Amino acid sequence: MLTEQQKNDFSEILETLGENLDITETQYNAAISSYQNVGNWLSKEDSELKAYNPLIRPQGSFILGTIIQPICEDDDLDIDLVCELSKKKDSWTQFNLKEIVGNQLKSHKGLDDLLDEEGRRCWTLKYRKDSENIKERYHMDILPAIISEGYETILNESYKRMFDESDVSKLCLSITDKESKNYYTSTIPKEWLKSNPLGYAKWFFSRATIQTNKMFSINEAVRPVPSFQKNRFPLQRVVQILKRHRDIMYRDRKDKIDKPISVIITTLVSKAYNKETNIIEALINVINNMEYFIKDYNPITEKREKYIENPVNKEENFADKWNEFPKREENFYEWLKKVKDDVENMTSQSGYGLQRINESMQVPFGDELIKKTFNTYGLKIRNLSETNSLKVNVVSGAIGSVGINMKKNNFEGVNE
Repeated sequence: MLTEQQKNDFSEILETLGENLDITETQYNAAISSYQNVGNWLSKEDSELKAYNPLIRPQGSFILGTIIQPICEDDDLDIDLVCELSKKKDSWTQFNLKEIVGNQLKSHKGLDDLLDEEGRRCWTLKYRKDSENIKERYHMDILPAIISEGYETILNESYKRMFDESDVSKLCLSITDKESKNYYTSTIPKEWLKSNPLGYAKWFFSRATIQTNKMFSINEAVRPVPSFQKNRFPLQRVVQILKRHRDIMYRDRKDKIDKPISVIITTLVSKAYNKETNIIEALINVINNMEYFIKDYNPITEKREKYIENPVNKEENFADKWNEFPKREENFYEWLKKVKDDVENMTSQSGYGLQRINESMQVPFGDELIKKTFNTYGLKIRNLSETNSLKVNVVSGAIGSVGINMKKNNFEGVNE
């Protein structure tokens, strides 16, 4: 059983771990610059898309603040984008829309060189830049979509209010999907597959928010050019930490294609999160409770099957591929058990000193990352201790220079 002091110390270690998982502001700005260039090209005067007001907007982990560094510096950052169009030609099907966006990308000499492949729903651009001071590795998945009339007004009004399911449903997009039965035939966007990345973002931040007046604003996150978020909510940190654990676990496995997907982890963690302000308490809670939000019955299909509800679209089952690929369900539960075992092992070292905790985290999260984390943590605590500035934040539980004065803890159950 951890003491309150040990919980606070663990929370600060995990906060430092999360800081080292964050992408840098340089990486963040490079990504924004790249997708702005794409948007400018798609909307240039002689573009076939110009009349439909194309707007590139980030989605997924980039706006949720849960994006993490890849394990190896030569691996890619994954950045998901939406190409929003206010309307389209009446004759365009999903196929036509996707093809036109792709052709416009191919018509740009620089972008044509970056175009990697056509995915099920997206076009992918791969960026590679090497210089003396900068090494950029990221790919962007661009999803063509049609927005509803008055979408921007609906969006602005929605984010002035608290989360409401009926409210965010108005933020749905009609998207292209090669696996849709009407991919080549339907010209009516209302009949196309739906996605709601900004509605999901609003739901996520409604779950994450604990200090709306001091922390990052959701209104900033959903802008086409969002501000860089320097601080993170405990929920964001927990999602980052669990994604890193998954990436390490499946790094060298042959079945890594069937590893737990990020949207399932993010959704289940968010549903299980109970507004804990201490990261270790939040982590322990969610890993012990997230599986209870996986249902055995799908109310939409009325079938006995695993069902993980999209919180902003009940008709979408994030576990729908588990029926087609049983290995994915198996791997999810295998990963969850491993997380529980690793966190229990980590916290059980609390009475044996920092070195034992350090060692217990190296295999689950990666040697280099943990060494860097503990070096940063040690310097932070040493500097504060030497100036008698060691304090604990009464809201987040993090150790630092803000909060109430505290005694030093040697992680052996004895306060000095």
